[in-house]
Amino acid sequence: MGSKYLKQTLEQKISNGEKLFIPYIVAGDGGLDQLEARIHLLTAAGASAIELGIPFSDPVADGPVIQAAGSRALQNGTTLKGVLKTLQAFQEEPTIPIVIMTYLNPIYHYGIEAFARDSADAGIDGVIIPDLPMEEEHILTDAFKQAGIANIRLAAPNSTPDRLQAICQRAEGFLYAVSVMGTTGVAEDHAVEVKQYLQQLKQVSPVPVLAGFGVANPTQAKTLSDCCDGVIVGSKIVELFHQGEEAAITSLIQQSLYSDKTPAHDLS
Repeated sequence: MGSKYLKQTLEQKISNGEKLFIPYIVAGDGGLDQLEARIHLLTAAGASAIELGIPFSDPVADGPVIQAAGSRALQNGTTLKGVLKTLQAFQEEPTIPIVIMTYLNPIYHYGIEAFARDSADAGIDGVIIPDLPMEEEHILTDAFKQAGIANIRLAAPNSTPDRLQAICQRAEGFLYAVSVMGTTGVAEDHAVEVKQYLQQLKQVSPVPVLAGFGVANPTQAKTLSDCCDGVIVGSKIVELFHQGEEAAITSLIQQSLYSDKTPAHDLS
């Protein structure tokens, strides 16, 4: 398990001619007692890996749907330590990679070395930290490396070519390619420039490239996947779980991956 497992698992799917689909959920939304069942549901639906969001009081990268889910989770008493303990106590270990998305403040408060160690013990393979710039990530490099956890970088379409090149050179696990400017949520469409940007990242990245932000339906997922290795879908998954629409979640994943094999289902 760990960063090598994450990279190898995704690359094996790509080598088999598959596209990748990583759903995002907020830990503690609906209660931490639902977390194991939700991970198993997403796994059975065909997810390539799962991104697990840690609720935080100041989520600068999150749109309204995920912010609302984070608020519900915080009201339920969800903490970073509580999430890791819940993962450690699972009756059945996840059979696909698990990455968590959190901000630097909770990690710093937890203690970087302790966080890395406890995350590894909980089966975490990678961590996404959207408010940690490349110039400052050295504060956790040694701890993550020792724990075998991937520091998953984000790339943005407004970054300079030199910066994108530097981000790609440091990429671990997979590269999270932000496909729209702004926060997470639903985008009406993705411009031609975004598709070109994804194709350019794909050409230089040593790890799989996945497009995230603004992906909410199978058509968008397939369009962006044609330009890279797959997609990350958050707000729509979070919304459907909150509404109790688990069948729609399975349909969204399977239509995005196997659209010619599954019946049509309105997910807009």
